[in-house]
Amino acid sequence: MNQQKERVSGKQLKAIISGSIGNLVEWYDWYAYSAFALYFSHSFFPESNATAQLMNTAGIFAVGFLMRPIGGWLFGSIADKLGRKRAMTLSVLVMSFGSMLIAITPTYHSIGIAAPIILLIARMIQGLSVGGEYGVSATYLSEMATPNRRGFYASFQYVTLIGGQLIALGIQLLLQRFLSESDLESWGWRLPFIFGAMLSLVALYLRKSMEETSAFDAHRAEKASRKGTLRALLKHPRAVLIVIGLTLGGTLAFYTYTTYMQKFLVNTVHLSKGTSTLISFFSLLIFACLQPFFGALSDKIGRKPLLIGFGILGTLFTVPLLTSLSHTTSVWTAFFLLLAALIIVSGYTSINAVVKAELFPTEIRALGVGFPYAITVAIFGGSAEYVALWLKDSGHETWFYWYITGCIMISLLVYVLMRETKTHSEMDE
Repeated sequence: MNQQKERVSGKQLKAIISGSIGNLVEWYDWYAYSAFALYFSHSFFPESNATAQLMNTAGIFAVGFLMRPIGGWLFGSIADKLGRKRAMTLSVLVMSFGSMLIAITPTYHSIGIAAPIILLIARMIQGLSVGGEYGVSATYLSEMATPNRRGFYASFQYVTLIGGQLIALGIQLLLQRFLSESDLESWGWRLPFIFGAMLSLVALYLRKSMEETSAFDAHRAEKASRKGTLRALLKHPRAVLIVIGLTLGGTLAFYTYTTYMQKFLVNTVHLSKGTSTLISFFSLLIFACLQPFFGALSDKIGRKPLLIGFGILGTLFTVPLLTSLSHTTSVWTAFFLLLAALIIVSGYTSINAVVKAELFPTEIRALGVGFPYAITVAIFGGSAEYVALWLKDSGHETWFYWYITGCIMISLLVYVLMRETKTHSEMDE
């Protein structure tokens, strides 16, 4: 019995590594855009004020999110019909192409309006890829875990998701150290996208050696009409609505405190680009390390207490935290305020993947996890930067704080009313 347990643990560890590395690379490619927007925004748009240029790049960032529902549907269907492994391998290949396209696109001064159009196409390709990655990787990690450790194993999805941001910020710190700001703005910003395309090919190689999940293998012989179709998904309307509701507040808070925060620290708090990058990097590093602890905690006390904790604290403290952050002049105060916000958000990020996976049966799980999530993220997460910058530009920045609070409050109602998925899981059927 002990040998069997050891063998199973080894298989699970290999599954986590192989599934997570590709996830890490894809999210790095996705977040490199946001991290380096401060340096390349002027390359693709006519001369204007800094906020307007950032709004243009944020707009393309948001359009990339609009492709995520298509990616969630496409790759979710592939995963449910043909296997989790095949879908994950294809998604990382698509991401590699999108990153390389950004790296080689000429500037606005060279080719005019074609430059932002090509940038938009590249970002849409990346959105397609990462839209499929979330649902499939969440399903893969959850299915590879034993029932009493699903929260812990699934939390590694956000470890690698945040890790992708950390690598992007880490590369930015290195480039800021060795290149001048003018070099970064003229050509240095292209280096992280070239690096991302190369990393994607490495991830592609590693994913080819992944094992398929036993849950999918057990349903491989089922009719295609029962697997990975929107018609089959619509037979689970309550689960779909729960995914949308529990994602709403969490995704808006997550993208505010991660991808947008670097710009907030520069534009609103008036810190330097280098200092803002350092604060973002170290706060995200601690944030990533917290995910497995929260995931393991959910395996002991359930998923709902963590979600409700995020909902209550997020509703009460979002406005005070962001208001205090906007007025601080201390680097350390800014760091600890951001860290406090990320600790609160961990109640959502650490377990949202496994909660969604536990809502759907095997034959529709990847599509059920990925598609409604991608729609919600496209609307609320993808637009977070643009809405924040638009409200700032119009002189109503504090309205954005209340907007986040309202969305978290809606999600809190869902957390309170939904059943505990740890003890009522479709994965146990």
